[in-house]
Amino acid sequence: MNQQLRAISELDRVIHEPGRLMIVALLSAFKECDFLYLLHETEMNKGNLSSHLARLEEAAYVEIQKTYRGKVPQTVLRLTSAGRKAFDGYRKGLKAAF
Repeated sequence: MNQQLRAISELDRVIHEPGRLMIVALLSAFKECDFLYLLHETEMNKGNLSSHLARLEEAAYVEIQKTYRGKVPQTVLRLTSAGRKAFDGYRKGLKAAF
């Protein structure tokens, strides 16, 4: 296997999926954001976004906090330190592949 293919095969599969990559990239730009912002920016439906977030939460890359703003429910999302580290590693691995 050539070096480029090896580098690609070693990328973090949790992040590498396009929907999750989009989510992690967006979250990396902020300390935190809400679910509706991600829903708008990713143009995913609620179920699809929720399932990707659940997978990222299982991997301990995203922290999900359900709160209220007044009487309105709000879901706040943030990358964990492990998530930021994984995304940095993913980006370095991607650069190494190309």
